[in-house]
Amino acid sequence: MPASNDLIVLRPEGLYCPAGGFHIDPWRPVPRAVITHGHGDHARGGMGEYHATRAGLPILRWRLGLEETIHAYEYGETFVLGDARVSFHSAGHVLGSAQVRIEVDGETWVASGDYKRQPDPTCAPFQVVPCDVFITEATFGLPVYRWPETSDVAREIVEWREECAARGEAAVLFCYALGKSQRVLAELMAHTDRPAWLHGAIAAGVQVYRECGVPLLDTRLVSDEQRGADFAGELVLAPPSAAGSAWMRRFRRAQTGFASGWMRIRGNRRRRNHDRGFVVSDHADWPDLLRTIRETGARRVIATHGNTDALVRALNEQGIATGTFSTEFGGDD
Repeated sequence: MPASNDLIVLRPEGLYCPAGGFHIDPWRPVPRAVITHGHGDHARGGMGEYHATRAGLPILRWRLGLEETIHAYEYGETFVLGDARVSFHSAGHVLGSAQVRIEVDGETWVASGDYKRQPDPTCAPFQVVPCDVFITEATFGLPVYRWPETSDVAREIVEWREECAARGEAAVLFCYALGKSQRVLAELMAHTDRPAWLHGAIAAGVQVYRECGVPLLDTRLVSDEQRGADFAGELVLAPPSAAGSAWMRRFRRAQTGFASGWMRIRGNRRRRNHDRGFVVSDHADWPDLLRTIRETGARRVIATHGNTDALVRALNEQGIATGTFSTEFGGDD
């Protein structure tokens, strides 16, 4: 049960800081929103005012077309909301993503948002922030979820494309438009100089990253090619929503793959009806969830969204008081 003086509580609109008078990643309109990053389950329109990282502004403007008041801050810059001292610290999730540090009367809480510990050339690395209470995501909070090196996965993607070329097929890789596709393009640069082809929904986010100075593999737009063009032997990046759509008919022959942490479980690939699964996630795996919690030094942990039961049980067995917040955050979907 929450204590009466908890710095963050759960309300119908989302996570709320009573001392600061603000919500963190609210899913309903509120007067004052502190936003961790630009994914649609964390950043929504209709708020009175927004507080976010300066690095994340281009993404928020792209995703939301914001006209409301936006206050932007550098990582580590402290600002005051009500009686709370607040600062953003890198979460290593996607470009501009952040954890939210809140300090009131000498007590410190950190709301992690989504985060990962693996190296990622497209965003700032995760920063461990010491705290008394740590609110952690648990999207992949099961021991089976352990990520391979992303550079090795990028090499596998290139090898898959070459296998498809030998069969006269296009290699269509489904990945999310914000974060995942850009990370794949950045990692591919070490293994190939051949351009990748993009669905229009992917291209928009790639352009945002390029304008922010993030180096990515050269790309072409599928829509720029005439109907009937042969994409055999080409790597094509598309959002998951394109699977099974009329857009796929432009490829005479194609194999499909999916880049996601869910591909760690072979049955997930079969259920999604893809030929190949590539394990690339923008969230922490099981070992990194435990490592991060340990490194924060938190005496209390609150797990949100995902596989919280296993994480709560593991932490309680280690003597760390752990509970949950039931949120509307979606994770790696």
